[in-house]
Amino acid sequence: MNTTNMIPLYAEVFLLVAASAILLIDMFLSEGKRSITYILSLLTLGVCAWFSLADFNAGTTVYTFSNMFVSDPMSNLLKLFTYLAVAITLVYSRTYATDRGMLSDNLGGEFYVLALFSMLGQMVMISANNFLTIYLGVELMSLALYALVALRRDNVKATEAAMKYFILGAMASGFLLYGISMLYGATGTLDLTLVAKAAASGTVKPTILVFGIVFLVAGLAFKLGAVPFHMWVPDVYQGSPTAVTLLLGGAPKLATFAICIRLLVEGLLPLAIDWQQMLMVLAVMSLAVGNLTAIAQTNIKRMLAYSTIAQMGFVLLGLLAGVVGTNSSGAAGAYSAAMYYAITYVMTTLGSFGVIMLLARAGFEAEELADFKGLSKRSPWFAVVMSILMFSLAGVPPMMGFAAKFSVLNAVLGTGQIWLTLVAVMFSLIGAFYYLRVVKMMWFDEPTDNSPIVVNTDMSIVLSLNAIGVVVMGMLPGSLLNVCLDAMRKTLNS
Repeated sequence: MNTTNMIPLYAEVFLLVAASAILLIDMFLSEGKRSITYILSLLTLGVCAWFSLADFNAGTTVYTFSNMFVSDPMSNLLKLFTYLAVAITLVYSRTYATDRGMLSDNLGGEFYVLALFSMLGQMVMISANNFLTIYLGVELMSLALYALVALRRDNVKATEAAMKYFILGAMASGFLLYGISMLYGATGTLDLTLVAKAAASGTVKPTILVFGIVFLVAGLAFKLGAVPFHMWVPDVYQGSPTAVTLLLGGAPKLATFAICIRLLVEGLLPLAIDWQQMLMVLAVMSLAVGNLTAIAQTNIKRMLAYSTIAQMGFVLLGLLAGVVGTNSSGAAGAYSAAMYYAITYVMTTLGSFGVIMLLARAGFEAEELADFKGLSKRSPWFAVVMSILMFSLAGVPPMMGFAAKFSVLNAVLGTGQIWLTLVAVMFSLIGAFYYLRVVKMMWFDEPTDNSPIVVNTDMSIVLSLNAIGVVVMGMLPGSLLNVCLDAMRKTLNS
């Protein structure tokens, strides 16, 4: 092992340098030239993708910096989708942020720079193999997101959302740190590989380890937005500018999934019987609370927030199914199903919030369900796009969401937990109501707003491709599922 091998960190190093350079360049740009910052940010994401794609194609696992950082197929695949998610978010957000003064001379291009630094934190989380590296990534991501939520200082809702997110985020960080400190005290190491060996040796008091796991799972559940650590999700999603809501609800879920794998599977698999039960309770409560509460919402951002809580319940089901791993594909199959579900959720959520920003305009936020009434009469194509995305979130075939739900349910069923599969199916059927309600409003209700929909060409193209991709990947899910399975197998066997 070469402890100073910089090759696996080329993407992170380049992103750090590029984001700092973009911040400096932006200081000399006026509001009218903010498109330069936008283009430079997209180019930065493209170069990072080139580095990670080269590592992914190599298919090898490389540890560096004394085992603190790892580059493996799972990390590189998740990074590629993280770049894609952030790039799509920036495209969708451009007009929205401009209309709301988030790119004015007073604020500059901080929206783009903070998005890049948040992504840097996510990349560190995805490749972390040490408790300290994980915490460094979590805080780098979180601090940038706190600032993004509060970016519109003159907006009362955004300021309130930022305070709630910061206070509860600090509490989650405390849980995570306390759990890390207990595991460090019990095992004497911060290295996840050595923690796994110590836990398997039987020489460590299990009581201390279990207490540490409880606090770790609580911290992870907060980042995922799982019940009962979900209280921040609806308020922050609704109060944040929609562009920032998408940055919160998109790529960070991939990073959180990665540290769930790193901590629970790679670091604490010998104690799986303990954290599996915790995930089971979190998953069932998330499915119940998320789907039932979403029905009562009239604000679509708040509805999608509770939808997120329910969707994370499915991710947790995939993680706990991998512990038993009695299905045909084994443990790697269950974990890859959870990863595929997380990717599907992110891709679908991007498009959903993209349509919300599409309908918004200067001085008007299209946040109420009533704002979607009669959309088919105002713009038939974008009504089709939103319908596709809602069907996918509901798990209606042949959308991508159906393939994702089926793969997770198949993994859970393979463990012999039939009751858990039935519970997930039941709450999915309940959840389909509020998704289909949006479709009904768009196609069968009369519009309450007849103002013309103005959309930039780049946003129109990307949003259309987003929806088409959801359909194509739903009809042909095997390719991405196989890529996820292969990446997970290589990662777990390395």
